[in-house]
Amino acid sequence: MPNLLAMSFEGELAPSFDLRCLHPGAKLPDGWGLGFYPGGEPSAQVLKEAAPAAGSIRSELVKAWQHLESSLFVLHVRRARWGQLSDANTQPFSRSHGGRDWLFAHGGSLRERFDLPPDAPFEPVGSTDTERVFCELLARFAARGWRSLGEADPAVVRTWFAELNLRGSMTAVLADGRDLCVYADQSGDGGAYLWHVAPPYGHVAFGDADLSVDLTTRGIKSRKGVVVSSEPLTSDEPADWQRLAPGELVVLRQGAVRSRAWPRADGGSEVARSTATASRRPEAAAPSTYAITHRTVYRYARPVERSTHVLRLFPFHDRSQTVLENRVTLSVDGKSAEYDDVFGNRVRRVLLDAPYTELCIEATSRVTVTDAPLLPLHARSTIPLVWMPWQRHMLQPYLLPPELPDSQLAELGEYAMSFVERNDYDLLDTLLDLNTSMFEQYAYRQGSTGLHTTPFEVYAQRLGVCQDFANLFLCLARLLSIPARYVCGYVYTGPKATNRAQGEASHAWVEVYLPEVGWRGFDPTNGRVTQTDHVRVAVGRSYVDATPTSGTIYVGGGSETLEVDVRCERV
Repeated sequence: MPNLLAMSFEGELAPSFDLRCLHPGAKLPDGWGLGFYPGGEPSAQVLKEAAPAAGSIRSELVKAWQHLESSLFVLHVRRARWGQLSDANTQPFSRSHGGRDWLFAHGGSLRERFDLPPDAPFEPVGSTDTERVFCELLARFAARGWRSLGEADPAVVRTWFAELNLRGSMTAVLADGRDLCVYADQSGDGGAYLWHVAPPYGHVAFGDADLSVDLTTRGIKSRKGVVVSSEPLTSDEPADWQRLAPGELVVLRQGAVRSRAWPRADGGSEVARSTATASRRPEAAAPSTYAITHRTVYRYARPVERSTHVLRLFPFHDRSQTVLENRVTLSVDGKSAEYDDVFGNRVRRVLLDAPYTELCIEATSRVTVTDAPLLPLHARSTIPLVWMPWQRHMLQPYLLPPELPDSQLAELGEYAMSFVERNDYDLLDTLLDLNTSMFEQYAYRQGSTGLHTTPFEVYAQRLGVCQDFANLFLCLARLLSIPARYVCGYVYTGPKATNRAQGEASHAWVEVYLPEVGWRGFDPTNGRVTQTDHVRVAVGRSYVDATPTSGTIYVGGGSETLEVDVRCERV
């Protein structure tokens, strides 16, 4: 039976907690308590019960109550060593600081009594040492001027826990409604285990003979999360429980690890930030020049007597991309005209009257790409963005999400907001985290989707190809009122790249409009900001506006086969 359980998920979920230890015939605990933050508010609700009876009504409430919905939960089951059995001594404990409710639960017991100074700003209500530890920690936060876990230095917080750990077992969790801090006892007296729950999943439940937690009984959402337990639990899905190292501290937010801190030999702490945080704001890249060949071949069972085609095979020529050479040829003669469409793409429309059974379209280009900064000179942009009326009017085509059912857009909106909250509403950090997370959590699988696959289907299945990832990124950005446009072009993957298949076809990514910066590219397929490895060819609201080649057959044709080959080489 774990006496300590906590969960942090991206967005809200409504799990069911079945306290089997309160079933008739089971060995009853000395108390239990569940704390959570309904509606994402900084105010916590705590359901607790000291000396519970078998089949208690409160335990049935946490099993079936539909309003038990949050992204953060803390559950504690008490086996008392001292202190009377009362609500005042039942964890998790709750205290207010910095305009939010904090929760604290302790999975061990101190050997020595812990006394607070007479002028302590926080005073315990009960008689347990755990609550005194909680009051001491909050006092130290207040003394530093830290009003939340997000403002705190993980290295300092870890040393505080380590100091208190000298008095006895100190595996514990601390939550402030947004972040969840987990500390593992430095002597190994009581463990702390983490399980990273990754979607997609159907039914997910875990527990043991005394406790069962069902994450999906009141609705299935493709949300990732982290479950923390004082001991590994069994589940109906493969669960890789990872034990924290002795003295290790982990900070979680919205189902992701934000930072970890370990003890050093000198008594200090070593801190590692999350992958998304560490990979932000890439260094400037040197200019690159590419030789590109894009060859498309159509073959038909019967001769095509008349057809029209629209070609977008001309790379952009602007401040960050210089076209040194470009030539587009067709194997069948016809009439053609070139123009710039409403999105600024150079387009060639072709009319073919001569019969053919094979049409080869080949574009060759030499392009130099230079890097562009991601940040403005002095401003820090935060979400929500505020646009002037004329700006919103000009950007309107890039602010409208795709037409999907309201329920799907609502869930995608919650998913998008989980990235915003995880990154303190910073615009660039949110986009970089989204870009990296999609690369790490979504599988690239050719043939798994089609042109009509929706962003919600990609989100639910967590797989697709570059077009799907671009569509989902675009949808999420627009739901956050961030202008985003679809980009079609080429990506240099290197001579021995593992993702070489992406370099042998046209590639898709997204550009978002950043205030005082302009359009900047994000490639969720590769988890990178576009710098000098991407060559832009066409942009638009969606794939339809930027597709490299399209056409209409008026007479003849029959069955069709398509062959596409792209070569992008650095020169």
